[in-house]
This record gives sequence, C-alpha cells and structure tokens, in this order.
Amino acid sequence: MDMTGLIPDFGNLAFTLLAFVVALTIIVFIHEYGHYIVGKWTGIKADVFSIGIGPVLFKRTDKHGTQWQVAAFPVGGYVKFRGDANAASAGADEDAIRGLTPEERRATMPGAPVWARALTVAAGPVFNFVLSVLIFFGMAYYQGIATDPLTVKQMVPISGVENTLEPGDQILSIAGQTTPPLEEFGAYVETLPDDSPLHYVVLRDGAEVEVTTLHPYPAFVGSVTPQTAAADAGLEKGDLILAVNGTPTATFEDLRGIVGEGDGEALTLTIVRDGEQSDVTLTPRRMDLPLPEGGFETRWLIGIGGGLIFEPATRAPSIGEAITGGVSQVQYIITSSLSGLWHMITGAISSCNLRGPIGIAETSGAAASQGMPDFIWFIAVLSTAVGLLNLFPIPVLDGGHLVFHAYEAVVGRPPGDRAMRVLLAAGLAIILSIMVLGITNDLFCP
Repeated sequence: MDMTGLIPDFGNLAFTLLAFVVALTIIVFIHEYGHYIVGKWTGIKADVFSIGIGPVLFKRTDKHGTQWQVAAFPVGGYVKFRGDANAASAGADEDAIRGLTPEERRATMPGAPVWARALTVAAGPVFNFVLSVLIFFGMAYYQGIATDPLTVKQMVPISGVENTLEPGDQILSIAGQTTPPLEEFGAYVETLPDDSPLHYVVLRDGAEVEVTTLHPYPAFVGSVTPQTAAADAGLEKGDLILAVNGTPTATFEDLRGIVGEGDGEALTLTIVRDGEQSDVTLTPRRMDLPLPEGGFETRWLIGIGGGLIFEPATRAPSIGEAITGGVSQVQYIITSSLSGLWHMITGAISSCNLRGPIGIAETSGAAASQGMPDFIWFIAVLSTAVGLLNLFPIPVLDGGHLVFHAYEAVVGRPPGDRAMRVLLAAGLAIILSIMVLGITNDLFCP
C-alpha cells in the first residue's frame, strides 16, 4: 500500500480539527467567562475554571482561590462554583457547605439569592451573543459600506478576465443605461442586457472613458459554501463559469436558472481557471433556505455565491450603524434557527438540516481554508448558535437551570431532589438523542 497517498487526507483532517478546536475554544471560553465574571460580580466564588475536559494539562490558582486549568480534551469547558456538587451545577455539595457562616454560604452557588444565580447562569449565552455582535460590528468596519456615486475600489480577481476597470473609476453607465443611486442598483442590473461583455462609460481622471468588460454580475464563483456540491467538486473562488451543459452563462442569473430548472440532474460546468478551460461535473442538492418573511423554501443549489466584478468604494460605518447591523445579524440567525427547528419538528423540511460535531468540524475547516474573514464570520455564527442552544429549557442546559430558578422565585423553594434527578436524567437523554441525530446526519445525509 502506498502510504504517501494518505498524507493529503491527513493534512486536511489535521487542519479541520485544528480549525474546529480553535473556534470551539474561543466560543467556550467566552461562554464560561460570562458565567465566571457575572458570578464574581454577584458575589459567587468559583473554585475551577476549565477549558477542556478530562486530565488536567496545566493549572494555576489565582489570589481569589479559583483554579484556572486547561484539560486534555478541548471539546468543552466549565466553571465549578463554590458549593456545587459538580461542574454542571446539578445540586449542592452538602458536605462542602455544612458548617459555613452566613457570609461564607452567600459566596456559594446554592447559598446565593435566586436573582444572583439566574444572572450567573444567563450570562454564558448572553456573552456568546455579545461576542457575535462584536465580531459582526468589526466586520462592518473591515468591509465598510458602499457609497454613492458607484466607484471602483478594486477589481475582483476572476480567471481569464482582463482588468479594464481601474481603481477610482466612477461608473456612469452600463450598456447605455445611466447608473442609478446604490439603493436602486439591484433593480437596475435586472434591466441590463442578458449578455457579456458589456460597454461601460466611466469617469477616469476627469475624463469620460469607454471600456468593455463582463456583465456586472457574471457567472463566476465569488464564494464556495462548505459541505455543498461545489465544495465537493473542487470549485474555487474566482472560477469563471462559461457554460452549463453546453448552454452559455453570461450572468449569474443564467446559472441560477439552469441549476434551478435542472431538478437535481447532474450538471457539467465549463469553467476557466488560471487561464485554462476545463469541465467540472457535479450534482445539485436540495437545500432548505429561510425566507425573509419567515418560513423556508426548498431549492436545488450547487453551493456558490456570486457578486460584482469589482469591489465598490466604501466608507466606514458609524458606531450606531455597525452595532445595529451586528444586532440585526444575531437576530436573523436566532429567528432563522428557531424557524428551522420548528419546520424540522413539523416535518416541513428535512431533519438533515441538523448537523452534529462532524459537520460542524468540517464547516470549521472549510471556513478557515477560505481565509481569516470567513473563519471569523463562522465563529460569530457558531457563537450565536451555541448561545441559543444553551437557552433551550432543557435540564442540564443553562435554559433548564433558568426554568428551575424561575420556579424557585415563584414557589419560594427549588424543585425537590427526586424531581431534580428525574428532570436532569430526562434532559441528558434529550441532549444525547440530539447528538446522535446530528452525528447520524453527518454520516448519512448528503
């Protein structure tokens, strides 16, 4: 057996695992730090702050008595608060709190008032959402907001396309049609001839210049979505798609139409990459996509995104615009995730939309391979998902503990020990069932 053939696969696996561990470690640390710092603010002391589980590789105890540690298996983490029976805060350690003074008992999780415990528990998911908002905020500053008049910042690298447009060119017209304000540009593009190349008139160095280049939205690969037909077929950012099954594709809409009408049949894409023409065969996959007005639609997709042939000149957004955009992005992820879950439960969309650790790890590696901005964006999306999952009212999750605290606030006492044991066992069974379904989907769903 030629063992050298395994090296590329091992390299891809190692890269995927590394990306997954990095993303998960950042998200877990922020989540657990939320618990820790809010617990500290509310007077609850922590005995252990752990990143990872299992055998301890490194540990240090700070002046407050908290042991900070890194464990061998980087698949999670926890904060064990003083007085807790275990890292899941599932019950009190009666031996540890017996004989404590009222002041000492107040510094434990079981001895703290219910409002302090609830805030401490809720802080983990909240910090995940805050991390996501901050990342989206930073990405808004990094990417900027396009401004009028429509001006070329730089050309997007597309295989086999000459850069006839230059940085600083102001687009005056395309195919004889005057360019409108940016908010109307999407509708304007739909009125352009379904052809490529087209004639552009630009203002360059104070003079009007006519150039010829591709349609503003040509059939090229602007991005590749992980775990899709395009990713599996090896399509790369910058590939220009000349035809599908021999039918020319002048615009991205041409490509979208052919794929959508193909009803899942295999497609042969004629592409240009690094100046060379070749054919790539792939089979579109049915995907359930959230709609802006709510609900989902099922479409045949190959898993690529398009875009303009040039990056427009931008301005830095105001702090208000960037924060609002970050919050809106988190809200969209939450609402679409909840809608997707509901539609899976009712059978409206496939349960294959739920992925497990293998799928998340593969997506981590794919996002990292596309560049740091994509990987950071993925961390923000995953952080929101982790925060949302932890708020589900399932015992053993933060949301389940919040339900227990709400019950205690109303009734005046926590649930009984027997009820807690039954509920925690049921919650663990639910979580394990979800994990098994996710892993099964990772292995058997397309």
